[in-house]
Amino acid sequence: MRRREFITLLGGAAAWPLAAGAEQGQRIRRIGILTPYPKGDPEMGIRVRAFREELGRLGWTDGANVQFDERWTAVG
Repeated sequence: MRRREFITLLGGAAAWPLAAGAEQGQRIRRIGILTPYPKGDPEMGIRVRAFREELGRLGWTDGANVQFDERWTAVG
């Protein structure tokens, strides 16, 4: 094996891990839900649940391609 062939082979092998690392799964989006009510508030719970269900119908699956972050500002 010639020196030039060896260097070409070595350079190709060094780039292989970079190409393998580029393969990534589907990106997960984060949706923040901030409410001014306590966590146990029944009306707000219904609204949040309806929002999540509608997004589910549109193809946004919790844990697969979207993550919901719920924050309740008032203490119940």
